[in-house]
Amino acid sequence: MSNASLSAPEHGESVRTTSLRFGILTFQDRPYTEMVADWRLIESLGFDAVWVADQFADARAGERAWFDGWTWLTALATATQRIRIGTLVTSITLHNPARIALQALTVDHISGGRLELGIGAGRAPLDHGMMGTPVWDPHERSARFREFVEIVDRLLRHEAGTYTGQYYRVEAAAVLPRPTQQPRPPLILAAHGPAGLRLAAEYADGWNSFGRFRASPDEALRMTRERNARLDEYCTACGRDPRAVRRTFLTGFTSDPFLTSRDALQAFVGKYREAGIDEFIFYYIPGSRRAADTIASRRALERLAVEDMPALRAAG
Repeated sequence: MSNASLSAPEHGESVRTTSLRFGILTFQDRPYTEMVADWRLIESLGFDAVWVADQFADARAGERAWFDGWTWLTALATATQRIRIGTLVTSITLHNPARIALQALTVDHISGGRLELGIGAGRAPLDHGMMGTPVWDPHERSARFREFVEIVDRLLRHEAGTYTGQYYRVEAAAVLPRPTQQPRPPLILAAHGPAGLRLAAEYADGWNSFGRFRASPDEALRMTRERNARLDEYCTACGRDPRAVRRTFLTGFTSDPFLTSRDALQAFVGKYREAGIDEFIFYYIPGSRRAADTIASRRALERLAVEDMPALRAAG
């Protein structure tokens, strides 16, 4: 596979629906038996997806226990039966793209075709420092992100060969057997800038955003609306139906008090639905001090699933 021959892939995907979906992001910072109990509870409550993080260590203040995201994801595949599973998101800082394609293929088969492969441009400088690698400038990070996604996409589509990019090289690579999901597991790309949104328009089955660190509610909503519109434009420009890319939003990065009441949650979901979002992902961190923007107890998690989600889905 040569980068000289790369073009936007022929996805062949069905056009996405606008049905509302809900997911949960769990942090891999507690004993395995506790995490398995959480995952099974989340699945039993009817959530659509459960995710793990992928970073070298916990970014929150202080030294905390932290387990590897992809190893945890394999465990999640064996501990659940129905729910979609994935990384939110795989950091390109930590991985080789060919290796990630092989890991994704493996988890896709272990899970019976439930993997959603989230990929992002990586955390800076946390993972770089802990891995002992130089921090990439924005241009290099963007270029690496594109090459990484192109390689993963091609290998999972069973397009073996050689890829020679500026930053990554693959020689006679093959990922076998074919994935359970065809033509490959869905790619969920985290992107905010023009280059990342163009990449998402070309390759993604889903786009993920969180607004911006420390953004006000109005700023986050405005940026989400603008990015969503830009993604639509880029999809159209490369010949894809914009509706083919699911729009997902990781909550918790704005000061919206959306978990304080059902009315607050309905207002939050409603305004982001209007901005184009059709999947909402909530943090579940039991015992978290960030109670304003995380689900910090089992009771709150159950209330969200049993009382709030049906009402939100009924409202569309």
